[in-house]
Amino acid sequence: MADKEATVYIVDVARSMGSTAMAAPSRTSNGQCSRKTATVGVVALRSDDTSNELQEDSNFSNISVLANLGQVLMPDIRRFRDLIKPSQTNRGDAISSIVVAIQMISKYCKKLKYKREIVLVTNGNGLMPTDGIDEIKSKLQDDGIKLTILGADFDDADYGVKEEDKDPRKAENELVLRDLAEGSPNGAYGTLEQAVAELEIPRIKVTKSMPSYKGFLQLGDASKYETAFRIPVERYFRTYVAKPPSASSFVLRSGAAPGQEEGDLAQSQVPGEGNTLTSVRTSRTYQITDESALGGKVDVERDDLAKGYEYGRTAVHISQEDENVTTLETFAGLELIGFIINDQTLEANLPVQYSRYLHMSNTNFIIPQKANDKAALALSSFIRALHELDYYAVARLVTKETRPPMIVLLAPCIEKEDDEVYESLIEVQLPFAEDVRSYRFPPLDKVVTVSGKIVTEHRNLPSDSLQEAMSNYVDSMELDLKDDDNNPIDGLPIEESYSPLLHRLESAVRWRAVHPNDPVLEPAERLTRFAHPDEDIVKKSQSYLDALKSAADVKKVPPKTKGRKRQRETEKPLSGLDVDALLNLEPKRARISPENAVPEFKQMLSRAESVETIHDAVKQMAVIIEAQVKHSLGDANYERVVESLGTMREELVDYEEPALYNDLVRQLKEKILNEELGGDRLELWWLVRKSKLGLIDQNVSERSEVSEEEAKEVSLNPIWSVAKNS
Repeated sequence: MADKEATVYIVDVARSMGSTAMAAPSRTSNGQCSRKTATVGVVALRSDDTSNELQEDSNFSNISVLANLGQVLMPDIRRFRDLIKPSQTNRGDAISSIVVAIQMISKYCKKLKYKREIVLVTNGNGLMPTDGIDEIKSKLQDDGIKLTILGADFDDADYGVKEEDKDPRKAENELVLRDLAEGSPNGAYGTLEQAVAELEIPRIKVTKSMPSYKGFLQLGDASKYETAFRIPVERYFRTYVAKPPSASSFVLRSGAAPGQEEGDLAQSQVPGEGNTLTSVRTSRTYQITDESALGGKVDVERDDLAKGYEYGRTAVHISQEDENVTTLETFAGLELIGFIINDQTLEANLPVQYSRYLHMSNTNFIIPQKANDKAALALSSFIRALHELDYYAVARLVTKETRPPMIVLLAPCIEKEDDEVYESLIEVQLPFAEDVRSYRFPPLDKVVTVSGKIVTEHRNLPSDSLQEAMSNYVDSMELDLKDDDNNPIDGLPIEESYSPLLHRLESAVRWRAVHPNDPVLEPAERLTRFAHPDEDIVKKSQSYLDALKSAADVKKVPPKTKGRKRQRETEKPLSGLDVDALLNLEPKRARISPENAVPEFKQMLSRAESVETIHDAVKQMAVIIEAQVKHSLGDANYERVVESLGTMREELVDYEEPALYNDLVRQLKEKILNEELGGDRLELWWLVRKSKLGLIDQNVSERSEVSEEEAKEVSLNPIWSVAKNS
């Protein structure tokens, strides 16, 4: 469970601020996490009116609380954009606004455990009384409130910003604010320019790990043997895949006005905000063939269905009573079953060693039970023994009762940080015997002929000159970067290699939430810096790349010539005989068999003497494809349909007849959407889109009348199209 947070943003809206930092609250990620425990409050400093709990005191005038502490949703962020605008006054006290924020946090959090923070965005102008500064710093320390101050044109020596001809009053105010920020716990002070520049740095979400196993690490059965031992331990994630936020499907609620915004997801979740969207619900029906029923099929309930397992092409039914017998009865536990040597110890003469490619999962920590000194001492002894002998332990792990057992590897881990020593076992899942697949590949340095002869010089083997050229090119691409003082630097720091998928999607969602009608910005440079090699390294290695191309005899392959089959002459055999005439073939009367459709379709096109023959072949294939879809048991015939469509697309492009294929695809999609081919076949259209077998546009064939935009529109997700049209 994540820690509770309470953050108050104070935004200076004075006339002198202009448009500076007006979107500061919208740039935070508090609204995107959607946690109810991440609360946010917003205060406007030097506003036209006054609205706060301390407004009876004249020192707190021109301070307005725009939002008390609470969860921030998308409508709130958009409301802040409308409210946070330059006012018509420069009156107001930044120190007093901090007092108001402290009052808001104290009232909301009380004595509960919260991460408390105040963020002040101002230009530092105006009167700023220093009375009571020491009391404010003491209150910040006592309540554990972090104060972050971001100033427009503030001097910051660390960032290299200094304003020339600064107003003396502003310079004095900056010193007061810096002293106040540094007097708070982990306080921060800096120029707004640095804060805006750091917006491109992805924010790494720190999650609080929960134990995935609490039990005993044991050797032997303690209930039977006195020599057995048990150590209370806990298991936590050490590495875990960070996944981007998932999308949800929504449609326009029936009865909503056409002009209402469709992309506003939050409006469908907040009462009173105009619920224009509704979630998509899936409904499934099951049918069986019944010749006596209307339409030849009858609906059945899901409870009447039986579960079957595939055995070859046969469905084998196992009743629930019999299936319970096959369930392995297990009990939670971590039992040691053996020890193996580390594969780095080459002098060891043991039959079993370990290799890193056997990893099957993310890694976990095994640590002693919290607040148990006896368990910590016992596990420390076990870890030290494994470390000194360079051994790994193999154990059987069952995290919860009736869960399938896993075979795991336990490796000792001893890390030193400052004066502290951290000991633990790193656990990773190992494969069972059935999980190991042994594949044999031909050697890369020799060719073995059918007769068993070994050939070391062959056209498929690299020559010595090619290997040397490749080796030199690889060496030239080493990330041996150096700074101005010729000192080596890390060209790929792991702490700066952010996930482009995760952070790009998060930044796009955050931008679109605040700017619903603006295009999404380009990805930040920090996300794309590792997508391309360093320019200096590319220039340095260019000569080695040219040498590699020369040694490998690399030549540019000419583009494939399309749409010329009708102009080609039929290839004649060396004998000069007309094979079709000898076999008495009549291509005009040819029929395509459903059992051998693809080869016979190609043969029919190769013998076509007129366009009518091509049209006839396409019509026959259309009938065959529709029959395959209609009589397919589930997705049994989907691969055959995709293969047929791929062959037709390629052949009709070469024969310069894209219109025939496009008409076929349009008809097929329409029948799939209308469920005229044996029920719900939307999965088939998804496979067609995935295989890129949509319409032939003008980029593929010059004779096509379909534009690229029209081809993309037809290939859109049919579920989306149906929902939109409805």
